[in-house]
Order: sequence, then structure tokens, then C-alpha cells
Amino acid sequence: MLFIAWELPEILVRLNKLSPDANPLWGNFTPQQMVEHLTDGLSMSMGKIELPLEVTKERAEKSKQFLYSDAPFGHDIKVNFVDSKKPLLYEDLDLAIDELSMAFIAFTEYYEVNPKQKHLHPYFGYLTHEEWILLHKKHLTHHLEQFGV
Repeated sequence: MLFIAWELPEILVRLNKLSPDANPLWGNFTPQQMVEHLTDGLSMSMGKIELPLEVTKERAEKSKQFLYSDAPFGHDIKVNFVDSKKPLLYEDLDLAIDELSMAFIAFTEYYEVNPKQKHLHPYFGYLTHEEWILLHKKHLTHHLEQFGV
């Protein structure tokens, strides 16, 4: 499967096709919830959101191989650390997209300064910069497809 390019302009072209009242093809997120969720993922990959490991270290290492595969995330994947009822942080979808843009830039700058840094993902364990990009590409593709963009 082809995943979205790790380029902010490409991501924004697709996000800007979203309308605030779009219905997902699967799942419960609204477009704004989805964008804020993606921003949370970027924050986690820089250590700004810290969550505990929810699987054994052995399971996390085995699961990490998924990041290197062409396999997409399943449509109705459920994870304990995601709350689809979390209150919105931003006034509207456009502001949420702006915040995601700033988080993308912060991620890039963070790993320019800290190229060897690793941060914990609850299911994949400690991830390198490269592994976070693999995860973010799969994650972005999954949620953009969720809304048909």
C-alpha cells in the first residue's frame, strides 16, 4: 500500500479538502476530532504527551515490525489510550489544522536537534525518528482515508 508522503504541503492539500461536517466512512471521529488526534500523535512522538506501555516489551518489539510493512491499519482499530469523546481543544477545524501544521514543523525541528531521541508509544514501544515517521505516515493515511480525502 502507498502511504501519504511525509511532506506538510501534501498533508495540507488533503486536510484542506475536509469539511467540518463530513461523515467518516468508519469510526466515530468528527473531522476536527481526527485532526486533533493526529496532532496528539505528533506530540507523543516528541515526548510532550507521555503514556505508559500497554503491552509487554516483547509484544511491542514484535508489533514494531508492522511499521516496516506495507500493511495499513485496520478500519475499526480500537486502542485504550484514544478517547473519541475527548473535548475539542480548538475553536474550529481550520485552527485544528493550523495546530497540526505547527506540530509537524515542531516535530521536524525537534528531531533535527535530537536525531537519536526515542519516545514511547503505548503499543510499539520506544520509537526512533525514522520509526515515528513510518507510524505517522500510516496513521495519517488511515485517518485521511477515513474521511475519503
